[in-house]
Amino acid sequence: MDDKEKRREAAEESERAAEDAGAPQGSGALIEPPEEAVARLERELGDLKDKYLRLAAEYDNFRKRALKERTEAWEKAQGDLVLRLVDALDDLARFAHVDPAQTDAKTIHDGVDLVERKVWKELEAAGVTRVDQSGVPFDPNLHEAVTTRPADHPGKDHTVGAVLQPGYQMRGALIRPARVVVLQWMEDEGRGKREE
Repeated sequence: MDDKEKRREAAEESERAAEDAGAPQGSGALIEPPEEAVARLERELGDLKDKYLRLAAEYDNFRKRALKERTEAWEKAQGDLVLRLVDALDDLARFAHVDPAQTDAKTIHDGVDLVERKVWKELEAAGVTRVDQSGVPFDPNLHEAVTTRPADHPGKDHTVGAVLQPGYQMRGALIRPARVVVLQWMEDEGRGKREE
């Protein structure tokens, strides 16, 4: 006999016992008085409500704690990136306060170039890459087409002809698309026709 059959037989026996309760003495069936049954069920309901409320409060606390931890991690990551860039910012501030009368243009140019390399070194360490290649196929996931220009060869159709503003990615996620000029091949309608 499997468990289902055993449970069914037990249920049938308890039903018979309940029917026999109304029978004359000697049936031996125990029946819970209605007042006690109601009280027992109310206690069970109260226990289940208490468990539910505790579980709901525990989940709410977990959700709040997870949000707080995510926020703290994000703020720490931002702080780490800013910390990487403040040295370059300090160098740039030093160039802003240079006396132009005592400094030649080449020195200022070399200094700004040095600051740019320093910034890029830190950005690359943080996973930032530049999207600024010309001659590559136009990709709407990386590029924003600003205008088009005729291509001089059919192989250059739908390729990037010029980058007007570079784009940036951070660990593969696009931060800003590159604004580009897209080349389009247009066959000249007059080409190949003979004059009659």
